[in-house]
Amino acid sequence: GIRLAPKERVEVPVLFMPAEMKIYKTRVVMHVMRENGENWPYKVTAESNTDLIRNVTVAENGEAQGMLWIYPIHGMPEAPQKKSVVIRCQARQRLEQRVELLLIGVVPGETALPDAGNSAVVNTDESSNTPEVTDGSSATLEFLYELQYQSDEIRSQLDSLVGMQLLQKEWDTESRIVTLIFNVVFAPSKPMRNKATLAVQCTAGGLWKFPLLFIASEPEVDDVINIVAIGLNKESIVGFKLTSQTR
Repeated sequence: GIRLAPKERVEVPVLFMPAEMKIYKTRVVMHVMRENGENWPYKVTAESNTDLIRNVTVAENGEAQGMLWIYPIHGMPEAPQKKSVVIRCQARQRLEQRVELLLIGVVPGETALPDAGNSAVVNTDESSNTPEVTDGSSATLEFLYELQYQSDEIRSQLDSLVGMQLLQKEWDTESRIVTLIFNVVFAPSKPMRNKATLAVQCTAGGLWKFPLLFIASEPEVDDVINIVAIGLNKESIVGFKLTSQTR
């Protein structure tokens, strides 16, 4: 019952309030008819374009009574962010740290999503057979993960200094909590303090984001150079070599 003047704009609000961490799919259908109730003179026949037939409503005489605009909507729930995981290392050193992340509210399913990064298959049972969970869907879960940065500048600084590898996956069917254990490698070349986000996406639906804070402290002193004066108002010279770590 919304009336639109020529070239008038109307906003269609869409509310998304997910109850579970899974993909929700729906469609928004806009049906437009003439205000005076008349039909458009175009008649829909068997030879008409398939897309056109799907996007019109036909009156008894075959004329176009209304037009449809159909917008598919995919809802992806996102879990609230947790506190930052701090990865701290001294510059010019190498740190390997295991990070344990909890994915709460995982719902198994078979809906596939586009690749978002590295993938890791989580099996809910140690046996070779794939069991069935309480909702009857497949118990094999696939997760995609990637490191996201706030800017390209931070990406260029951290990309070659940070590495992540998924070591272990555990699934608790009762609490629906998946535990992912990552091995994080951090090898900073100079002092820095940068943020990143580890985004984990389940193919059954759901997105979890974990803030990471990478801190590189001041490096150790390379050496102590002692200069002994040979007398007042006389120069004392000492030489030492510097080697560049990059090209």
